Amino acid sequence: MFKIKTMNAISECGLDVLKKRGCEVGPDTEAPQALLIRSADMHSYEMNPELLAIGRAGAGFNNIPIEDCAENGIVVFNTPGANAQAVKELELCTLVLSSRDVMGGVEFVKSLAGKGEEIPALVEKGKNAFSGPELMGKTLGVIGLGAIGAIVANIALELDMTVIGYDPFMSVEAAWQLSKNVIRAENLSDLLAEADYISVNAPYNKDTHHMLNADTFAMMKDGVRIVNESRAELIDDEAMTEALKSGKVAKYVTDFPNETILKAPNVIVMPHMGAVTPESEERCAVMAANELYDYLANGNIRNSVNLPNVSLGRMGVCRLCVIHRNVPRMITRILDAISERNINVEHMINKPREKYAYTIVDLGEAVGEDVAESIRSMKDVLRVRII
Repeated sequence: MFKIKTMNAISECGLDVLKKRGCEVGPDTEAPQALLIRSADMHSYEMNPELLAIGRAGAGFNNIPIEDCAENGIVVFNTPGANAQAVKELELCTLVLSSRDVMGGVEFVKSLAGKGEEIPALVEKGKNAFSGPELMGKTLGVIGLGAIGAIVANIALELDMTVIGYDPFMSVEAAWQLSKNVIRAENLSDLLAEADYISVNAPYNKDTHHMLNADTFAMMKDGVRIVNESRAELIDDEAMTEALKSGKVAKYVTDFPNETILKAPNVIVMPHMGAVTPESEERCAVMAANELYDYLANGNIRNSVNLPNVSLGRMGVCRLCVIHRNVPRMITRILDAISERNINVEHMINKPREKYAYTIVDLGEAVGEDVAESIRSMKDVLRVRII
């Protein structure tokens, strides 16, 4: 039975996935082998020695020290695509909000309370102040064509928009989802120069920090409209404020409030509600629970953000799982430790990810902790498990 600690309120659908498989799950679980979290800040959390994995029920993982986890052989999972439907729907809303002053119109009508029979005439007289352009016929630039970006690009085509997409790291899976009618930009500057609307859907990392800044704003059309349902740090808020004041950006809709952007003109700020639907929370919880269980029970890694994704059907009597640095002769050293004991290898797989790698070896007979310890003592080995 595996012990899994929850650090936030997790949908019962996800908890049931684990409970039905005999796992102990709850906020008070001691010495857990895995954590199931949403927004809990893990940077100051003291990881117990037994901890093998962290499942993030959501796409973002800035709240987790993924490099430290990798160094300690702790696999971090997220749930890409599980919240895509919810975010897509809100992005459609934000595109409309960026064009037409729906919010201002609502406040205007509310201000007419008490005017009695004058209200219809006042509405007719004042409504033109809240008009804005239609989406049809305009060009949408989609930065990032992952699970959410690809869906947004496809649905914008249904609105009769021209869609330009930019993603230098687009996966094969995302490419299969993307309509052939989406124009692929070779570089970001090409997209920025053509777009009437820009939808930001890129992941946040050191390379995408402030990817929209004073220099990139200068490349855009005057009066461009920008929606950001991805991450606050992708956009330089100081530069955005100046672009809004000058009219370079006509409207900015974002899901990430902060003091700077709240003071800027022509901004609509929402309370980070992109993925906040019951259905999205359920899908994220179930996906994270399944990822955790598959790793704990079988050693398979799917949707990791810090280690290679490696999956292998079970063969043999037992399975040896080794997280190690991606260095020469590592596989040879692992296999030597096995062959020295005259144990047959039924099947194996190894995959690298930058400076880390993961090896699964299925063995023809059960092995003891002595085998694990001999491998564990090797230089550059971070974690060894026998399943």
